[in-house]
Amino acid sequence: MTAATRILGIDPGSQRTGIGIIDVLADGRMKAVHYQPIKLLGAEDFPRRLRLLLDGLWALIAEYRPDEVAIEQVFLSNNAMSALKLGQARGAAIAACVARDLPVAEYAAKEVKLAVVGKGGADKQQVQHMVAVMLGLSGKLQADAADALAVAITHAHVRASAARLGLGVREAWGRRQT
Repeated sequence: MTAATRILGIDPGSQRTGIGIIDVLADGRMKAVHYQPIKLLGAEDFPRRLRLLLDGLWALIAEYRPDEVAIEQVFLSNNAMSALKLGQARGAAIAACVARDLPVAEYAAKEVKLAVVGKGGADKQQVQHMVAVMLGLSGKLQADAADALAVAITHAHVRASAARLGLGVREAWGRRQT
């Protein structure tokens, strides 16, 4: 058994993608390793934003070597073009991770809020506060990075529940999604 499992959480966005990396220790404690937004607006056009996202994720994967990845699912939007771009950014993020042979779990925003705050309708400030409390961080967290850390924490909770039930993580993901 390894001392820690490193989880990369991703909050996809077409302007900024939140990144949060945590270590889950053998005793269940969680520790923040790295968190930041990957800023994409500096690119000349949208395809180059996706390239910035790929390059940024590949650099972080090479540096921090996560064992698993958790990503937030796309929510419905009133603006079709925004939803399409968000979906493309999310797809690029997933592709970047699976290209590095990392397993990827997906969580709905309501599941993440429920796991971190205790209610699926929590607001961003509540998520930021609880992430900081759970990981022992001080100061205000940038929203995208906090959301990414929350996705990683959610995955850590699912992994722990699966272990208590004697299920493999992949099996638990499949049961959760059906």
